Amino acid sequence: MNSRKAYHLFIILCGLLVISCRSTSKQTDSAPVQEIDAHLKPAWITSQDSLPKENAWLIFRKKVNIERQDDVSIKIAVDSKYWLYINGEMVVFEGGLKRGPSPDAYYYDEIDISNYLKRGENTLGILMWYFGKDGMSHQSSGYPALMSEVSNQSKKLVVSDASWKVMQHPAYLSKSEPPYPNWRLPESNVVFDARRDIKDWYTPDYSTSQWLNANILPDVNADWSNMRSRPIPQWKDFGLKAYQDSVMFPFESDGDTLIVDLPYNAQITPYLKVQANEGQKISILTDHYKGGSAYNVRAEYITKQGVQEYESMGWMNGEKVFYVIPKGITVLDLKYRETGYDTEFSGSFSCDDAFYNKLWKKARRTLYVTMRDTYMDCPDRERAQWWGDVVLESGEAFYALDRKADALMKKGMYELMNWQRKDSTIFSPIPAGNWDKELPGQMLASIGYYGFWNYYWQTGDLQPLKELYQPVKEYLSVYTLNASGTLDIRQGGWFWGDWGEHKEMELLQNTQYYLALKGLLLLAEELGYKKDADQLSANMSSFKKAFNKHYWKTDHYRSGDYTGKIDDRSQGLAVVSGLAAEDKYDAISKVLQVEKHASPYMEKYILEALFQMGEPELALQRMKERFGVMVNHPTITTLWEGWGIGAEGYGGGTTNHAWSGGGLTLLSQYVAGIAPTSPGYQTFDVKPQPGFLKYIKAVVPSIKGNIHFELSKGEDYKLIIEVPKDSEASIYIPKQFTSISINNGKVDYSTTDTHNIVIVKSGKYIIEGKGN
Repeated sequence: MNSRKAYHLFIILCGLLVISCRSTSKQTDSAPVQEIDAHLKPAWITSQDSLPKENAWLIFRKKVNIERQDDVSIKIAVDSKYWLYINGEMVVFEGGLKRGPSPDAYYYDEIDISNYLKRGENTLGILMWYFGKDGMSHQSSGYPALMSEVSNQSKKLVVSDASWKVMQHPAYLSKSEPPYPNWRLPESNVVFDARRDIKDWYTPDYSTSQWLNANILPDVNADWSNMRSRPIPQWKDFGLKAYQDSVMFPFESDGDTLIVDLPYNAQITPYLKVQANEGQKISILTDHYKGGSAYNVRAEYITKQGVQEYESMGWMNGEKVFYVIPKGITVLDLKYRETGYDTEFSGSFSCDDAFYNKLWKKARRTLYVTMRDTYMDCPDRERAQWWGDVVLESGEAFYALDRKADALMKKGMYELMNWQRKDSTIFSPIPAGNWDKELPGQMLASIGYYGFWNYYWQTGDLQPLKELYQPVKEYLSVYTLNASGTLDIRQGGWFWGDWGEHKEMELLQNTQYYLALKGLLLLAEELGYKKDADQLSANMSSFKKAFNKHYWKTDHYRSGDYTGKIDDRSQGLAVVSGLAAEDKYDAISKVLQVEKHASPYMEKYILEALFQMGEPELALQRMKERFGVMVNHPTITTLWEGWGIGAEGYGGGTTNHAWSGGGLTLLSQYVAGIAPTSPGYQTFDVKPQPGFLKYIKAVVPSIKGNIHFELSKGEDYKLIIEVPKDSEASIYIPKQFTSISINNGKVDYSTTDTHNIVIVKSGKYIIEGKGN
């Protein structure tokens, strides 16, 4: 526990919203169970209560008779979130995804519930949260409704119809006192009045005799075929856990704020157990309540008389949780539940310099806290799928997480192109109900080499690219060239290239356009679209000549009207895109040792350029210099939006922006040197660039299986590699090391000017070389 000292909060305690209570007498439900016509379709159902326009909480109940418990599944679609109980047991903790897979469309969950059922009568209970407002990550349907169907193979057992019992949950208040969450968030503050709670409403013995039957929405399309099945797993639930602090329970609150520590920045729902008099308000928020210089979400709990426990269902994130508990309340227990995207931390990286180890781990933690319904820029201020961020986050996931993570990128790819407008333009963040501005640079990045193409290259999954090829091609068609053969600059809805100073927007857009062409060319070749590939190849060749003729100025790239300092971003992107030939590397390398203007977002491409130009020591030195403050911060476990915090940063200055984690990708891909050379790691390179590092150990969780790698470099060279099944690796050993052996035996190898190359198939190998 940090303290129970007074903490001056910036929230106003909310008043009580009077809501009439319903009967809580415990009797058996009287509604008979009906047999379902196989052709009957489910309906969208809601409450007959007069519901608030925003932040409405509804509860649904239905009895169902089951003859066989095997192969029984339930489909549920809601706007916006739900919690499913069967026979009184929690089955799904926060189901549903923010809308939508395309404008005005829903996702639905399908869950195997066989293990929760019994033969005979079963009770379904669903708590539903309707956001009722748009945000940067959600488009409201305007309907606080649910659609559901329970089936056993092809037989329908229950559909949502007027026989369901529904009511507004009286304990959830629709409105808190201000301040409210900022306009980017569709979520509202969660306010729960325990005096109005309906105890055990989801249990089999509870009676719904005083509930009203469901109201059917006749004008809303109720057809599963027009919706999209949830493409990502249900959330990983880590269970209720004690906070890091050694809090001695019970204790009586002295009225000060209790601050408790989380082990790291996490997505959590807070829990409490107290003994109190009725009508006292407990406020719960985190140290990220104003993350990014904007109010985010908080929870409020109004006590009933006696001993009580409560978990607020709306997730929040942070490093610390603040409980504002009135004086005199006895605190019996405080806990938290972490939930998040269902993936494992399968990748790893370590070396003989602790800084890079810490950077890699902080980047992974930042990546994980920015994953949920979509990849997010941040989990506090926006929770929005900005595609400049997604490109970097997905690249990190391929090296840090297991392959269940790939589904989140795939979901985002379909969403991006399904929201494409009639004029062929695309925009992000999506899904969104209050945003529609195109950022051309981010859009070019999304569909290009590091975005859509990298998904295929890492996974070998070509199907989404087949389906999205034409929309991508149509988007690129909105870009035109000028008389010089370079790009006519498009302003889009927001002419943004990066945070920071000395942005050369003309160069940035030209280099990002070329990367988008490169991605489309590779995809056309992979799909066998020869005519498109030939045309794209010719276009890229002429564009490259025009770009270098028009922009190269002896020792750096610069556009005619730009008068600022040399833009390091543009120089780096010129290299990684392939626009800059090797004869320009020395000059660009010198520029990148001096010019340092990019935000952490664009810094990844600059560092990658140094690795690609064969300058690993310069890349590692710049990485340590640029990221030193945030990596070495003693208490913040994630990476920041800018080089500073808050006003010292950019765009609001959040401290959890995974776009700052590009170093994770570079340490695994270039320093350890592991990267695919054909789709889905059928073949891959192991070409380390350790620079001044002497020891490196890594695990890369490829689609073929984990690649284990270890390197010791001193007077001699020792590399240990474990190649997964059905894969082949090309191992690069610097040429200064001779007498190459593999598993203590002789080995055949090829040579280049700089390396000896050993090719190995599945297995574990120890490759050694002697120094000269």
